[in-house]
Amino acid sequence: MNIPKNLKYTASHEWARLEGDGTLTVGITDHAQSLLGDMVYVETPEVGRSVRQGEECAVVESVKAASDVYAPISGEIVEKNEDLDSSPEKVNEDAFSAWLFRMRPDNVSDLDALLDADAYQGVVDSEAH
Repeated sequence: MNIPKNLKYTASHEWARLEGDGTLTVGITDHAQSLLGDMVYVETPEVGRSVRQGEECAVVESVKAASDVYAPISGEIVEKNEDLDSSPEKVNEDAFSAWLFRMRPDNVSDLDALLDADAYQGVVDSEAH
C-alpha cells in the first residue's frame, strides 16, 4: 500500500498536502479507495464554503458504498477537482493525484495535529486486525 511520507493524514482516511501558495490539497487515501472499490461518483464541496475540522464536506460513491469525506482542518474551499465529475475512476487509478478539493486553512498550524505517514500506517494496521 502506498502512503507517501510528504503528506499528512486523518484517521478517517483523508490526505492533505500543503502547497507553496499556502493552500491545502485534500483527497482520500489509497487505502480508502481500495476498501471502497470502483468509484462511480464524487461530490465535491462548493467553492467559497467554509468548513470546520471534521465536518462532512464531500462524498465518494463506489459500486460498494458511499462514504463521507471530512475536512482535515478548518478553512475555506477555494477549488474543487471538476475532472472527477466525469471521471471518478481517477481516484482508483491514483488516489494521491486525484485530489478532491483545495482549501485555504484558517490556521495552518492545525496541520501539526494530523497524522504523519507512520502514524497513519498504524491506523491502517489496527483496522486490519
